[in-house]
Amino acid sequence: MTSGLWEKWLLPGVWITIQLTLYSALLAAAIAFGVGIARNSRLWIVRFLTGCYVEIFRGTSALVLMFWLFFVMPLGFQFQLLPMWAAVLALGLTYGAYGSEIVRGAIGAVAPAQREAAIALSFTPAQRMRRVILPQAIPEMIPPFNNLLIELLKATALVSAVSVADITFAAQLSRLATGDSLEIYSIILVLYFVLAFVLTRLMRLLERRAKAGIGQAPERRRKGPLVTRKLSAAQETEQSANLITAGGAQ
Repeated sequence: MTSGLWEKWLLPGVWITIQLTLYSALLAAAIAFGVGIARNSRLWIVRFLTGCYVEIFRGTSALVLMFWLFFVMPLGFQFQLLPMWAAVLALGLTYGAYGSEIVRGAIGAVAPAQREAAIALSFTPAQRMRRVILPQAIPEMIPPFNNLLIELLKATALVSAVSVADITFAAQLSRLATGDSLEIYSIILVLYFVLAFVLTRLMRLLERRAKAGIGQAPERRRKGPLVTRKLSAAQETEQSANLITAGGAQ
């Protein structure tokens, strides 16, 4: 494979894939947090509507949705999305539905004592979510979000079907130009692996920082600090229980 093909198609394809992953991940994260939090709402209509969204977009194909946004929507709404943004919207809506279940589950896993302590402190529902629940839930969301992000990266290969010049599309053009399938597709496999590995490292760094922000020791530390952290957590729980008791007495 000549360097001209690499510079003309493959390197720009890598950059397009990175942009697709970034934009789709940002959209999916915004949807995931919004829908995931709304799924815990006290209003049944909010839970019903968000539940419908989740079931619809988890049950449909991201590729078919991409085709619908790019080919069908212009016919019915007289509005044409650029291929890049049709792909971002389809991937963001699809993976946002999956991510919302991660958010909902992590919020539900926060200990009830923490919610009760926040109520005893007279926090509003928004303050309880922002200052108590989310800081404890986010570290639990990051590992499954990491898996979802890797799946999103690999799903960007679908965008070549609507002529977005990502890595897969560039590989197809290079193969047609050179006739060398083995070398080109082997390089593409390595490129996807490298991108996934970098994303994993970044997400693990984010997870360590999120845990450190709520006083949890990283897993790689020795047992001594871990025991100390657990004792501190136990003391904090005891203090929360005492606060709740005092509030009830008042």
